[in-house]
Amino acid sequence: MSFIVTVRDHLMVAHSLSGETFGPAQRLHGATFIVDASFRADELDADGVVVDIGRAAEALREITGALTYRNLDDEPEFAGINTTTERLCQVIADRLADRAAGGVLGPSGTRLSSIAVTLHESHIAWASYERAL
Repeated sequence: MSFIVTVRDHLMVAHSLSGETFGPAQRLHGATFIVDASFRADELDADGVVVDIGRAAEALREITGALTYRNLDDEPEFAGINTTTERLCQVIADRLADRAAGGVLGPSGTRLSSIAVTLHESHIAWASYERAL
């Protein structure tokens, strides 16, 4: 059993995807995502929380802010990578995990068991990535 706290933000990017699988999405297009970041812990800390919600929300906002209004095709860190919804979930989760390990989320952030990120492309389609800590 786990306790879970989720914070939400949004992300707006431009990108294109390589490969016949992607049909018209091979051309440059925009994408707007609702981003949910879920923080899991097996036990609550001494204050009765999973993670400081304010710190978690701020960390997510910093990450999404650094990606928003960017053409990901022009970003060196994504060179040669298809910036699929699934891959963007992983990028955001990894960045949150780095912040948790570095103490940015506060003392309870170092006790997390996992972080999951979900990007909602629309009301009928989304993708998630979860990583253990």
